[in-house]
Amino acid sequence: MNIELGPLRPDPALLALGLVQLFLLMSSLGFALLPRIERVRARRWDATEGRIERAEAVRAEAEATRYAALDEIAGARHEAARIRREYAERGAAAIAAARAEGVRDREHLLTTGRARLATGRTAAAGRLRQDVGELAVALAGRVVGEPVHTVAAERRTVERFLAGPLD
Repeated sequence: MNIELGPLRPDPALLALGLVQLFLLMSSLGFALLPRIERVRARRWDATEGRIERAEAVRAEAEATRYAALDEIAGARHEAARIRREYAERGAAAIAAARAEGVRDREHLLTTGRARLATGRTAAAGRLRQDVGELAVALAGRVVGEPVHTVAAERRTVERFLAGPLD
């Protein structure tokens, strides 16, 4: 393959020297300069794109933590509502028990009070009858002008009079 290049025909020694220099230049670029360029490019990428990716990862983690906290808060709210409901039911039961006990105590007090009133009324009526009898005998003695105690006691006039119309 003999191509006629005219005045552009290269000298084989210069061509070999140029090729050796080219290989030396490429090897120095490959072993020294390209790794440096790659490190600088990696640092630059880390400084820009890497921070963005790390920020996105941190944001995603923060969102996950936020949602976990919100879920925990919602669970706590449900638990608090359950506890409030439970204690409201306990309170209502305690109020109902206290009300029932109060009604029982009131009924007991009313029954006791009525019994005392009936006893007091009976005692007062008996005492009143006795006093009315004594006053009636004393008044009768004043009207007649003589004591009538013995006659009234023998005939039991006052007891018969009080027993009749009042009972």
